[in-house]
Amino acid sequence: MAQRAKKQGAIRSAAFRRIRADHSSELAEDYVELIADLIDEKGEARGSDVAMRLGVANATVVKTLKRLQDAGLVTQEPYRSIFLTGEGWKMAEDGRRKHKIVEAFLLALGVSEETARIDSEGIEHHVSEETLRAMARFLARKVL
Repeated sequence: MAQRAKKQGAIRSAAFRRIRADHSSELAEDYVELIADLIDEKGEARGSDVAMRLGVANATVVKTLKRLQDAGLVTQEPYRSIFLTGEGWKMAEDGRRKHKIVEAFLLALGVSEETARIDSEGIEHHVSEETLRAMARFLARKVL
């Protein structure tokens, strides 16, 4: 019995570590996805557009962009457009892929479009690759 409790404790500990790691990267993922969307839509991304879309102050965006630049995800010169680095584009595309799978899965379950869109935004940051593959397999079978 003690061995089982110890194993369950280790599993819970690993789960909490993963959740904390997911939370720490969540903001960066949201920002790079939004920057990629703005570049795709408008040909450029500006801090003021990011602030408006996220509903935050320009100062918040400036501070976050500095952290993203330090992390090697974006480049930017003062008063200029924001550019994603190769690593930033990779993160944005991965987020888009996850979002698309999760949203399609929720829709396949019968969740409304609005709720699926909103819920997938949060789930995409915490879903494992194993679960994503299972969702994609489910969706592939459903389509066939």
